[in-house]
Amino acid sequence: MSKIERISNFLEENNVDMTFITNPTTLNYLTGLAIDPHERIAGLMIFKAAAPMLFTPALEVEKAKEKTSGFDVFGYEDAENPWAVIRQHVKVDVKKIAVEYSDIPLAKTEGLKSQFSGVEFVNLTPLIERMRLIKSADEIEKMKVAGDFADKCFEIGFNYSNIDRTESDVVAKIEYEMKRMGVPQMSFETIVLSGARAANPHGVPEEVKIQDNKLLLFDLGVMSNGYASDATRTISIGKPNDFDANIHAIVKEAQAAAMDFIKPGVTAQEIDGVARDIITKAGYGEYFNHRLGHGIGMDVHEYPSIVGGNDLVITEGMCFSNEPGIYIPGKVGVRIEDCLYVTETGCESFTKTNHDLMIF
Repeated sequence: MSKIERISNFLEENNVDMTFITNPTTLNYLTGLAIDPHERIAGLMIFKAAAPMLFTPALEVEKAKEKTSGFDVFGYEDAENPWAVIRQHVKVDVKKIAVEYSDIPLAKTEGLKSQFSGVEFVNLTPLIERMRLIKSADEIEKMKVAGDFADKCFEIGFNYSNIDRTESDVVAKIEYEMKRMGVPQMSFETIVLSGARAANPHGVPEEVKIQDNKLLLFDLGVMSNGYASDATRTISIGKPNDFDANIHAIVKEAQAAAMDFIKPGVTAQEIDGVARDIITKAGYGEYFNHRLGHGIGMDVHEYPSIVGGNDLVITEGMCFSNEPGIYIPGKVGVRIEDCLYVTETGCESFTKTNHDLMIF
């Protein structure tokens, strides 16, 4: 069954008349069209009883026709009211519209309401999440390529880092070399944090010199063929003190234990618990202040969440991160992360860079 057919069946089963899907990632997933309309409107309309239609700004219509098939493509000029143009093209009676609650602003629902009087909205997010949850063999191959690029990022960053350079210097070097290799963009803002600054899990690199005999945290990833990578390593610039080295060893043990535990049939909360128990028993549970992992695919963060309380059963083809950390304010921050795909008997990481506390 095709992706469009799965959505059509959802509409039939739930007595919904049409979809209006505007999330650029979902549009790409369902149609193969990769565009970002910015402040303009682009949407996919799938109907219970009519052929699907793809609506874009006028400047994207030709690209949409070239990159997709099976859709009636139409667009609107900037001077036109996009909602009125949509209404002109929709010939069926519309009482219910399925939208992604997770990704549609009020302005768009109000725009639809202005043309479809008394319309009700139905949440399409759970279906899209389930559809994207299990990756195909082709998707996994694309994510392997993205993972290889992340490993190259680590190699570049590790070898470039020294006490004469700043965090921002290292970020710039990594991203410059990725551009030279043809990578269109990073999957998120590259993080390089020195010493105690890494105790902020989402800290921002600055024009701050890398510290000698301190740990240096790298969190990075790229977009390749529409798919993301995401990985974290913590190394040392110069000889680390015993305390920092011990924190790294605990995180490494927790990450490895979770990786060994992951296989079809276990639950998301059980995976989180394996890593969290090791860190807690070592006395640092309060300093592991985030979930163990998140889904990854066309978005760097997507469904599911690998966290306590989530009884989702893991199955083959799921892709998610395994990233325990310990963050002690004013002292040290350590995280080790790989994203992985679940196999028939276990899991495989997309990134291969050494997990040891390497000294540079």
